[in-house]
Amino acid sequence: MKQIEKDELYENLSQFLKTKGVELKEGGYTKGIHAGCSLLADAINMSQAGLERAKSGLEKGLDQVRQVIHEKTAPKTGEAASKTPPVMATGAAKSAAPAGAAVNGKAKAKAKTKAKAAKRPQRKK
Repeated sequence: MKQIEKDELYENLSQFLKTKGVELKEGGYTKGIHAGCSLLADAINMSQAGLERAKSGLEKGLDQVRQVIHEKTAPKTGEAASKTPPVMATGAAKSAAPAGAAVNGKAKAKAKTKAKAAKRPQRKK
């Protein structure tokens, strides 16, 4: 975001008030308004800089979290990989199983889930 000039906010305010029928003339109250606009512009600029720093810090932390997740979930290489049996995902291995085996496997899993649900105690209301 672009930085706001100190006088820019005061000039825009005076133009806005002029369209509403109020003209700011030089005097004691306009100096106070000008100082207030200057402080507001500084506050806006500082908050924008703080938000940019916070955003970059969050992105850096998020990248670190992503890296840790990647390291934990990445496939193992080397000795550990050779000890684990490979998972068969070919079409030939799937066709070797009987046609009703997959359906029976799903039915058994469903029955186990129902059995677990039946063993759970009821919640008190």
